[in-house]
Amino acid sequence: PVLPLESQLHEAAHQNHLGRMQELMERGVNISARNHVGRVALHWAAGAGHEQAVRWLLDHGAAVDDGDAFGMTALLLSAWFGHLRIIQILVNSGAKVHCENKDGLTLLHCAAQKGHVPILAFAMEDLEGVALDRADKLGRTAFHRAAEHGQLDALDFLVGSGCDHSVKDKEGNTALHLAASRGHMAVLQRLVDIGLDLEEQNEEGLTALHAAAEGGHPAGVRLLLGAGSSANALTQKKLSCLHYAAIHGSEDIVQAVIQAGGCPNVADHQGTSPMHLAVKHNFPALVRLLIEARSDLDATDGQGKTALEVAARSNHISLVDMIIKADRFYRWQKQDHRQETQQLRSVLWRLASSHLQPHDWKRLASAWEFTEPHVRAIEQQWTGTRSYQEHGHRMLLIWLHGVAAAGDNPGKALFEGLVAIGKRDLAENIRKKANGEPRASRRCTAM
Repeated sequence: PVLPLESQLHEAAHQNHLGRMQELMERGVNISARNHVGRVALHWAAGAGHEQAVRWLLDHGAAVDDGDAFGMTALLLSAWFGHLRIIQILVNSGAKVHCENKDGLTLLHCAAQKGHVPILAFAMEDLEGVALDRADKLGRTAFHRAAEHGQLDALDFLVGSGCDHSVKDKEGNTALHLAASRGHMAVLQRLVDIGLDLEEQNEEGLTALHAAAEGGHPAGVRLLLGAGSSANALTQKKLSCLHYAAIHGSEDIVQAVIQAGGCPNVADHQGTSPMHLAVKHNFPALVRLLIEARSDLDATDGQGKTALEVAARSNHISLVDMIIKADRFYRWQKQDHRQETQQLRSVLWRLASSHLQPHDWKRLASAWEFTEPHVRAIEQQWTGTRSYQEHGHRMLLIWLHGVAAAGDNPGKALFEGLVAIGKRDLAENIRKKANGEPRASRRCTAM
């Protein structure tokens, strides 16, 4: 650790306090003293852009190429923070212009990542032997760094200087992948305009569209789809853009991909569809969108589970009901709250809570062609010995949704269903009550 006086020298350099620096020097403070991350006074002065402090330190013997614990020299810090004049002073004092930090970042990388175009111009025009496409430890060039961090002006300068547009990093990412993953729209548009390959895949098989979807950037997804990216491209693990959207719960991305022709019925390497993921993470709006896109509700994942079974096991009751409705009629509508059905809804509640025996609701469900998986999924939510009332009521509401959607007469269908399970007296009683209310009866008939 630095001594108190050495720490004071660092602070004076950071503040451009020459008098204090001179005073500390006269007291014998070590000008090369390092703090806990290897920083010396010259680093602080250069990073802050103080010409006087930098010149004073160099005149008093500061080593121009000292690196901190991260390998950052005064030159690299000046490039990072955009201090062109400091860079010129350091270069004139013999600083190594081809230095790099421990991550392999050069002068160009630092300036490009932070968007300092004047420094890029100085490096390319006034320094000798600067490698435009030199890669860092991740295999990324200054062009990559500018794209990744949304630095459009820096990107344009590098393009104008003749950099390699198609170069990939060690993970196979192009600049398009990096910009898409971060959602940098202006840069993304420029890269599309330049003509980078939209379908180029990285080592994991992701295209730029996958990267945008994985990053949760709807605007980027729409831009790339509009430019011609394939909505159905698959990664090495057979993931589609809809898989990524389902993981993150992005309705906007799902809508954009489906509108562009994205297929929802694609299983990844584990047999999981986007619908399975949306159900697992309990995203009702996404489930609805995927149902409307004709997702295959019979598809099973790697454990042999349908989306309905996943919803039931996870106790996602609203999704269970939604999927059963979709499975019966394969379309989703908002729950019918029209005045015409209110009387019948009241009847259904009384029927489930007061008149049906524990297993009657399942017999009725069977008569109405609910499948065994439908019944099991409803029954999964057990809350006590009277759960059958809740189960029966939910089944009746699901049934009502389907009858109304099909344009059938709910009153007539209810009567026939009760008769089919041997409840004729109950059916007649309900019909008599309905007939005692002519207006309500006409409403039911109108449906």
